[in-house]
Amino acid sequence: MQTKTDRNEAELAEGCRHADNTSRRILYERYGGTLMAICLRYMVDREEAEDVLHDGLLHIFQSIGQFSYQGEGSLKAWLCRVMTNEALNALRKRNRQLAQEVPLEEVPDCEDEADNDALDIPTQELMRMVQELPDGYRTVFNLYVFEEKSHKEIGSLLGISEHTSSSQFYRAKCILTKKLNDYRRRNA
Repeated sequence: MQTKTDRNEAELAEGCRHADNTSRRILYERYGGTLMAICLRYMVDREEAEDVLHDGLLHIFQSIGQFSYQGEGSLKAWLCRVMTNEALNALRKRNRQLAQEVPLEEVPDCEDEADNDALDIPTQELMRMVQELPDGYRTVFNLYVFEEKSHKEIGSLLGISEHTSSSQFYRAKCILTKKLNDYRRRNA
């Protein structure tokens, strides 16, 4: 016998579409952690991320009627897309300049690529390093690495050129490579 919490994505979306609070609670319990992780990747601090999560959930519940079930996994993908867009909108509202924020002379020279042993660094430490990137670099890095967007798509999303996107990604990589190498030297 299926319990209320065992709903599949189609049933869960349908329940949310009908403003069923149990379905909304289950959706939050099932996907809230993933959605918060997305917010934390884009926002500078936890409080901002929580604000974006709140606004994003309101947006999700208001626009769930636009969701079209395409099979298991499609609800989660849709939720993640909505939350990513919500985070990008929050960055735009703050009028943070997403284009070249750090003068080129302040970007460290790219060291030799970091060892492929990034797995030996705790995930929390890696995410902290990403969080420390300037907003524009962090946003482009997240869109390229985690959302698997092309530089053309990123440029379109952020209102910057494809070249600016690839340049910011390169600079983000340089900064992260330096941070990874410094971390390894400190912890060797």
